[in-house]
Amino acid sequence: MPRVGLGTWKLSAFSSGGEGSGGGVAAAVHAALRAGYRHLDCACDYGNEAGVGEGIRRALADGTLKTRAELFVTSKLWNTYHAPDHVPAALQRSLDDLGLDYLDLYLVHFPIALEFVPFEESYPPSWERCPGEGLRYARVPMQATWGAMEDLLKAPPSGVAKVRNIGLCNVNCAGLRDLLSYARVVPAVLQVERHVYLQQPELLRFCATQGIVVEAFSPLGSSSYVELGMASAEESALSDPVVVAVAAKHPGATPAQVLLAWGLQSGPSSRPGGGGAAAAAYPMTAVVPKASSPGRMAENLSCLDLELDGDDLTALSALDRHKRFNDPAEFTQGMGGSFCPIYD
Repeated sequence: MPRVGLGTWKLSAFSSGGEGSGGGVAAAVHAALRAGYRHLDCACDYGNEAGVGEGIRRALADGTLKTRAELFVTSKLWNTYHAPDHVPAALQRSLDDLGLDYLDLYLVHFPIALEFVPFEESYPPSWERCPGEGLRYARVPMQATWGAMEDLLKAPPSGVAKVRNIGLCNVNCAGLRDLLSYARVVPAVLQVERHVYLQQPELLRFCATQGIVVEAFSPLGSSSYVELGMASAEESALSDPVVVAVAAKHPGATPAQVLLAWGLQSGPSSRPGGGGAAAAAYPMTAVVPKASSPGRMAENLSCLDLELDGDDLTALSALDRHKRFNDPAEFTQGMGGSFCPIYD
C-alpha cells in the first residue's frame, strides 16, 4: 500500500464538473493519478465512487496507468450493511460503481451497526433512515460482521477473491483488543483520525505490536471540518506557529508537507520505549489527505521527500491536544436527539 493516498471524502464539493455525473470527481482522480498517486481511499458513504471509477478508466485509457494492478484502491462497508448477508452485496455495489473486479483493501467504516436500508430505497444511505428521526440501530455484533469480512478474502472455485486485504476504521484500543480475541484474520489496516492535534500514541504502539498499519484520515487536521461547523478556522494546524517554523527550517517545505511528513515519520519507533526493533523496521503509518487541485496534489505527494529530524518530531509531538474533529458523539446529536459515542 503506498503510504500517501488521495482521500476522496467530500471530493465532489471541491471539484468542478457535473455533480450528478461525477465529472468533477473523475477529473480530480484522473489528475491525481497523473500526478503520481497510486492509492485511492474511497467509501460507499462518500457517494462518489462512480466518479472515482470514471477517473480510473480515464487513466487506464490514456496510459497513465498501464494496468489495474498498479493501483491500490480502498473502499468501506457502511453501517447499514453490517449483517453478514449484506456484506457481500455492499462490496459488489462498490465494485460496480468503481468499475473494478477487486479491492485492495476493504474496511469496516464505523463500529456502529444500523438498520439495513435496501439499495433501491436509498444509496448511499445516510446515518438516519429518515431525516430527523435519529439513528436506528441493528443488533449485529462486530464478530458477525468481521466474520463476513474474512469470508470476502476467499476465492470462489472459479475466479479470484474480490478483496485482497481487510481492516477497520474508527476503533479504539479496547475495540481492537476485543476483535483480536476472535478474529481469524488480523486487520491489515486501522484507519483513524490522526494529526498533530490528535496523535494517539498508545493506539499506534498497540497496533505496532500486532503488525497493523495505522492510516490517518484528516492528517492535515481541521481543514475538512470548518465548512461543516465541526471546527473553527482558528483550529487549523496549517497555521500553527510550530508547524510554520518547522516548514521554514526546511527550504521549500510547506506546512502541509510538514504535517504529512510527521504523519509518516512519527510512528512508535520515534518515541522513547516505543515499539522495539520490530516496530522500527515496519512502516506502520500512512496518510490519505484530500486535495482537488493538481498543485495541491503534487505538494501533498512531495511530503515523501521531506525528512524531519529529531528536533522537528519533538516539537510537533508537543502539539497534541487530544482534539478530535470527527466524533459521532458530537455530530449525531443533531439527528433526532441521538447520542452515539464510540470513544472514551
